[in-house]
Amino acid sequence: MALPSDGAESLKPATGPGGEPAWEVVDSHAHLDSGRFQPDLDQVLERARAARVTRIITIGADIGSSRRAVALAAPDRGIFAAVGIHPHDARSCDERALDELRRLARRPGVVAVGEIGLDYYRDLSPRPEQRQALREQLRLAVELKLPVVIHDRQAHQDVMDILDGELGAPPPVTVVMHCFSGGPELARTCLERGYYISLAGPVTYAGAAAPREVARIVPAGRLLVETDCPYLTPEPNRKGRNEPALVVEVARCIAGARGVDLAAVAASTTAAARAAFNLP
Repeated sequence: MALPSDGAESLKPATGPGGEPAWEVVDSHAHLDSGRFQPDLDQVLERARAARVTRIITIGADIGSSRRAVALAAPDRGIFAAVGIHPHDARSCDERALDELRRLARRPGVVAVGEIGLDYYRDLSPRPEQRQALREQLRLAVELKLPVVIHDRQAHQDVMDILDGELGAPPPVTVVMHCFSGGPELARTCLERGYYISLAGPVTYAGAAAPREVARIVPAGRLLVETDCPYLTPEPNRKGRNEPALVVEVARCIAGARGVDLAAVAASTTAAARAAFNLP
């Protein structure tokens, strides 16, 4: 999937009525290569621009999607890529796959290795293979000096043990805990190790007390926002397809939890994303 030609200007920063820079938001985790975006990606990017989403990181989950993410990367248009093998596909993480990730990671616009991690909820790959794939890709990220984007679903202890074992504290590369699903205690543990925490649509859901408490306690410089689109659509659009423009709803919910305005959360999470991923 190539970036639509009429989306070339779609992620330029918006400006205020007097031409001054307006607040902006970074969607730190999207899957723009999803087939669900194929019919209307140009309109998706235009809506992102209109919503003041000026940068999007599109994420790989296997070799195929990593290649597509790299093909979509266009730093001058605000689109960046991460490459990696999701725990669901851990069986495919062999030497040949790692060599391909190494090659892809050196392409322009690639800013991270990810998403990688453990998923003990679906268990689509045997857990020992998930753990080994995570270790191998962490070593690759250290070799390449790239941040890592961590998927952790019902595997908190093993994820932390492997991160500690492979990276130590402070880690030699940036660690972003994607779509953070732990509670405040785990968040504090991650913060002690210097990790970034990224929140997605679930923070907006009714009864999401733990995610909103995490939103309150994470320092402004360490908190990111994301969509994980086309999944995890935030309220009030939860029944529809998720897309980068809706990351503003995640930021809006966090602003309410923190007792600040949306512009403050937009500014702090944008600065944090730029620092975490070394974005221009």
